[in-house]
Amino acid sequence: MKITTFAAPYPMKIKYSKLLPPVTFLSDLIVLNIALHCAHLLVFNYFSNEISSSIFLLLSNMAWITISSLTRNYVIHRPLVLSANINRILTSLIYQSLTVLCVVYFFKFYEVSRWEMFFTYSLFLILLIIERSIIFFTLDYIRKKGFNRRHILLIGDKNIADKLIKAFQKHPEYGYHFIDFISEQEMQIFSDELVLDKLFEKEADEIFVCYRDMDAPLLQRLVDRGDENHTKIKLVSDLFLSNNFASVINYDNLPVIQLTSTPQLSMKIVFFKRSFDILFSLLVTIIGFPVFVSLAIITKLTSKGPIFYRQERIGRGNKPFYIYKFRSMFVNSEALGPQLSSDNDPRITQWGKFMRKSRLDELPQFWNVLKGDMSIVGPRPERQFFIEQLLVEAPNYKKLLRIKPGLTSIGQVNYGYAENMQEMRHRVRYDLIYLNNIKLNIDLNIILQTVRIMAQLKGK
Repeated sequence: MKITTFAAPYPMKIKYSKLLPPVTFLSDLIVLNIALHCAHLLVFNYFSNEISSSIFLLLSNMAWITISSLTRNYVIHRPLVLSANINRILTSLIYQSLTVLCVVYFFKFYEVSRWEMFFTYSLFLILLIIERSIIFFTLDYIRKKGFNRRHILLIGDKNIADKLIKAFQKHPEYGYHFIDFISEQEMQIFSDELVLDKLFEKEADEIFVCYRDMDAPLLQRLVDRGDENHTKIKLVSDLFLSNNFASVINYDNLPVIQLTSTPQLSMKIVFFKRSFDILFSLLVTIIGFPVFVSLAIITKLTSKGPIFYRQERIGRGNKPFYIYKFRSMFVNSEALGPQLSSDNDPRITQWGKFMRKSRLDELPQFWNVLKGDMSIVGPRPERQFFIEQLLVEAPNYKKLLRIKPGLTSIGQVNYGYAENMQEMRHRVRYDLIYLNNIKLNIDLNIILQTVRIMAQLKGK
């Protein structure tokens, strides 16, 4: 018997999606030329009165058209994941900029302004992120309104199909419209040829195969017929991953699902995060050098002892390293062993209280970031003494040792210096959330919150 409990009215099939890639491609090109012209005007008016940008303009357009066509970064896949799309854009932008730089220096086009190149790519990246965000929010809105949908058909196990339909109903922004379900029992009644004819007469955009065990020859014929009819065939596992993450690896055409409790950082994310760490640390160190000198002098004059405080912490992969701070406590404050600080801790100097409130004592850690021991944003590095206690109270803490510790974090923004093990456990929860959502926009948001705390003297 045919199961149609999920079926919904089948609206007229309008291929809005065919217009999306060319519109996105053209809008990217328009944004590039806006960035080019704005950068040219900026450099011409403020940096140089004699500048020729025609070569750079032509190279940039040709390189972007070529790289974009090869990487197909203008194709927006379902489900909508803005961060993944921006990562593809960043990769294309790196390829494009490297291509332009190689051509410029190989053919010795030295009349191309370095300032113009810098401002062009900075502005282009900002405008691209804004443009893609607008596209994604627009798609999200119109798909929730019932437009720009893909019609899908499900076959196989009813329980697996149930889970899939519930997921699609929970996320209308995916843009999927269910048209029919054909059960395993019905598939067994008819011949393979008749089954295939029934499937493709529905004219679905995608067919989800929800089988626990499907006949291999039938699956191959289904895939072949799908290619002929431009219909995507997708296999659905009956695994429920909860908070786990999966990736598919092919071993000699045998797909294997690799599971992990934390997402694996791609090389792109690692590269961009490290690049951001270095550039941001250098910028703060150079611009803030007078502040560093002033803090060092005041620290030396207000209490006896060294200017800097060095302490061993545990970093990525359980590797120990020394963290550096401006000293905010009296000398030999931990003569009795490791202790957590508190608001009214008598070990903290008067000047140290101000530095802790403003987080200025953390500034020397930019040296740790440049060395590669730490990142700007990441879980707070702890001492081995407290890690051993944390692992008893919060075993998931060991996951945080897979990434570099940070100068600031979500936990730091919410709790600052933990006064007891309970607050340390709460801070770990926030850091675990960050571990599953490592993105540039989240890092920037945490940095902005940290700056706000510093300005309001709300650190502790």
